[in-house]
Amino acid sequence: MKPRKIPQRKCVACQQMMGKKELIRVVKTPDDQILIDLTGKKSGRGAYLCGKQSCFKLAKKSKALDRALKHGVSAEIYDQLERDFVKVEDEFLAAKEAMDDDE
Repeated sequence: MKPRKIPQRKCVACQQMMGKKELIRVVKTPDDQILIDLTGKKSGRGAYLCGKQSCFKLAKKSKALDRALKHGVSAEIYDQLERDFVKVEDEFLAAKEAMDDDE
């Protein structure tokens, strides 16, 4: 039996290719909300970031999310995303460790 192919995505900040489950998805929903999607299932245009704070800051500085989401992202939204990013970072890292333990 062939092993399953793991979907690869690129971090919009550091440009590193990783497995889809190793990255945090930021999504622009059809009603123009921009939020973090840990499930990876929300509808809308998505952009992926490493789970590192440095990558988020680089994406903010270079406006990488603006380009990836094809939508202007205001400073207030970046600030809100940064607060959300800090909240979900621990949850994301715990899920990533659990996934590594399963393999």
